[in-house]
Amino acid sequence: MADPPPLLPPFLLFLAALVLCGTAGTASAATINPSDLSILHDLRRSLTNAADALPTWTATGTDPCVGWAHVSCDRDGRVNNLDLKNLGLTGTLPATFSGLAGLQGLSLQSNALSGPLPSFRGMAALQKAYLNGNAFASVPNDFFRGLADLVEISLDDNPLNASQGGWALPADLGDTSQQLRSLRLINCSLVGSVPGFLGNMSGLQELRLSYNKLSGPIPASFGAGSGIQTLWLNNQVGVKKLSGTLEVVAAMGSLQEAWLHGNEFSGPIPDGIGNCKQLKTFWANNNMLVGLVPASLATLPLLKDVRLDNNNLLGPAPVLKAGNFTFSGNEFCAEKPGGVCSSEVMALLQFLAQVGYPQKLVGSWSGNDPCKDWLGVTCSDGKVSVINLPGYGLNGTISDSLGNLTTVSDIRLDSNNLTGHVPDSLTNLKSLKKLDLSMNDLSGPLPAFRRDVNVVVTGNLNFNGTAPGAPPKDSPRPATPSVPGPQDHTVSPGNGTKSSATMLAIPIAVSVVVLVSLGAVVFYCKKRGSIRQPQAAASVVVHPRDNSDPDNLVKIVMANNDSFSAASSGNSSQAGDIHMIEARNFVIAVQVLRGATKNFSQDNVLGRGGFGVVYKGELHDGTMIAVKRMESAVISNKALDEFQAEIAILTKVRHRNLVSILGYSIEGNERLLVYEHMSNGALSKHLFQWKQLELEPLSWKKRLNIALDVARGMEYLHTLAQQCYIHRDLKSANILLGDDFRAKVSDFGLLKPAPDGNFSVATRLAGTFGYLAPEYAVTGKITTKADVFSFGVVLMELITGMTAIDERRIDEETRYLASWFCQIRKDEEKFRAAIDPSLVLTDEIFESISVIAELAGHCTSREPSQRPDMGHAVTVLVPMVEKWKPSNNEAEDYMGIDLHLPLLQMVKGWQDAEASMTDGSILSLEDSKGSIPARPAGFAESFTSADGR
Repeated sequence: MADPPPLLPPFLLFLAALVLCGTAGTASAATINPSDLSILHDLRRSLTNAADALPTWTATGTDPCVGWAHVSCDRDGRVNNLDLKNLGLTGTLPATFSGLAGLQGLSLQSNALSGPLPSFRGMAALQKAYLNGNAFASVPNDFFRGLADLVEISLDDNPLNASQGGWALPADLGDTSQQLRSLRLINCSLVGSVPGFLGNMSGLQELRLSYNKLSGPIPASFGAGSGIQTLWLNNQVGVKKLSGTLEVVAAMGSLQEAWLHGNEFSGPIPDGIGNCKQLKTFWANNNMLVGLVPASLATLPLLKDVRLDNNNLLGPAPVLKAGNFTFSGNEFCAEKPGGVCSSEVMALLQFLAQVGYPQKLVGSWSGNDPCKDWLGVTCSDGKVSVINLPGYGLNGTISDSLGNLTTVSDIRLDSNNLTGHVPDSLTNLKSLKKLDLSMNDLSGPLPAFRRDVNVVVTGNLNFNGTAPGAPPKDSPRPATPSVPGPQDHTVSPGNGTKSSATMLAIPIAVSVVVLVSLGAVVFYCKKRGSIRQPQAAASVVVHPRDNSDPDNLVKIVMANNDSFSAASSGNSSQAGDIHMIEARNFVIAVQVLRGATKNFSQDNVLGRGGFGVVYKGELHDGTMIAVKRMESAVISNKALDEFQAEIAILTKVRHRNLVSILGYSIEGNERLLVYEHMSNGALSKHLFQWKQLELEPLSWKKRLNIALDVARGMEYLHTLAQQCYIHRDLKSANILLGDDFRAKVSDFGLLKPAPDGNFSVATRLAGTFGYLAPEYAVTGKITTKADVFSFGVVLMELITGMTAIDERRIDEETRYLASWFCQIRKDEEKFRAAIDPSLVLTDEIFESISVIAELAGHCTSREPSQRPDMGHAVTVLVPMVEKWKPSNNEAEDYMGIDLHLPLLQMVKGWQDAEASMTDGSILSLEDSKGSIPARPAGFAESFTSADGR
């Protein structure tokens, strides 16, 4: 028997096994899937520098699984990884790319690839994809569809869909990729809101969305249950940024790193932030955060890096364990961490916290001395004596902390939106003489105040009486008790007083006498023909008498077409007075407007301006109105001048292309203007925010109509009214659109009448930069040609969809639209590129746009004498708007007759319709006058100018 062969040493057996395994693997990978081979060749051909960057990628003769660098395959010959990062690749990705069904890893970052991204739809095996740092121009809607195994993806720093205004994350991502752990989309033109489905993705741990154009709040789905550890939402670059409060962030228990800086987040840092036990980095600088920094922030055990700079934070600067903590640019009353603020300051700041930190007070209540220019606070001998905040839009409850202001004698919080109960702590204020809480939404019972405290709770509809128990017996009764009106509650009288029924009978009797007297006056005036008969819908509003009035008369306003006041002719300025401006048909009671706007609810806010907030309202008859409410904080001589100017002019100037004033109200601290409601809002939002607001972009036809409407309104102000007026603030934000997108010019607070025979007026500079004519900005002298300049800028906005001025535009030449537009107007290529991409640019439309561009150029000439008047603008626009074109998609209804029928059949239908008008079913105009609905009570009719425009 032959000897057995000698055994190999173990290490040689191991090497032999490795060689055999390697050979087997190579042999398996060498047989590449034919479909993958075709796609890789497509990729090689689409790369413009493949020969230099990828020399091993040849057209023939080499199996990519064996001989191509940066490519790996599995045992079935499917390409499972492409590692092409940092190779300087140029070119595009082929449309067939998604056919790489076995691809698990894709690294294309830091190249110069461009063109559209192909859809990755159906690449079910793909787990990691790095496409960041390229120049991909667009992303298809179905890009993420079917990526069931996706774990990590980065599209940072790609201008995706930038030329179309950006893109939004499709819902497909949330539907198909529950394995996703990391989503990085920094600086890639995302628009709209942060999708709520991201918070429902159970595996998501890292979300980076910085430097996009996202707006709105952080979705509620990001709260409890979310596993997000890294959240980067910082430095949004759109017109609107991310906003809302940080309440959701405080509920993110897994959060470790929060980059929220460079946005418009508001409200306080929530106390619940202490629940984020894993939080290490918290950057919230450069926002609009307000209030006290919660003590819970200092309890976070892992917190290392905190930035709170440039907010409106109040109170003492916090003491934090974080090694890196910055907090400059706030309103801290104690600027060094651990410092102590005065007890009065802390009491007022705690009050501020419970009324929602209104911005106008946050901006004023800074420092450690409330006696130094704190809005609404008056001091005596260095101590707070008066809190005077009527009509300040306070929302929330009254803080117990006011009971710590031991020297306060007068608290006035009337005409706000306060809810809850009156705190018992206020009864301990020994210096308190008056507490005015009227016209809120407070609930009873009222605590037992001393009898010498004048407590007014009129107008709190839910108030239900006083607390049981009488005030101290030795407390004197007030010398002039309030007369209870409807829902008026005062401190219960002590023993020996008249019964409550008797006390109520007095004002009721006075009111009845006054109303009867009013009826007699109306009847007498009607007989004499001195006033018109009130409309059937007229109502009489009885205002409770203020104790401080010098007279004893009840104030009355008739909410119909005429106004009547029983007030004396004295110059009383106390709350409750109604100061009349000479505009007899326009006075409306505040109570009517409160009801119409749901007590000036935040849900009804249409917009905010320099002097107040505009609210949407609905009258009892369904009429929609817009109510401009002047902020109490800005009731200065300048503001009142503009308020009265707007009333005085608008009650005289009427035109169908000027927003009509319907009424006004001046009661106490309230200054209200009522306008017709323009349902489609400002032109500016349809030009610059239509994507964020999910609106349809304006067609060129609509833009032409808007331009003509504005030109006609301005022509009327300049030349067709009884006197020449200069608007001074014409801009797209002051052009409002109705249901039919027809335009009206609004905001006449800066309107300036030009003296007869002198159309150049020297005045203070007012208006909006970007729209200001150069001669007005330099000299302060204004003519109607300054309005023409502003109109030209509006035309440029209609053409380009760009704002008049935008400091965020990187290129300084494009920052100011008027100067840049005039430079590129003569260069057709640049001009075409400047046209709003949302417009469908046919040859006919381009020709029309070119004419309007020429008009805009003339209107913005540097020399005023070179600008046309508005009549010329109307002349240019009319034939372009009225150019007849058959409608392709709008069939008109001619009394139900089908115009496609034979002629004789159409005539027969018309005769039948004509005959039906004689049987009484359709009344003539004369017969139907009685059924014409009356105009809203208190509103004057609008009418067009004599020229019919």
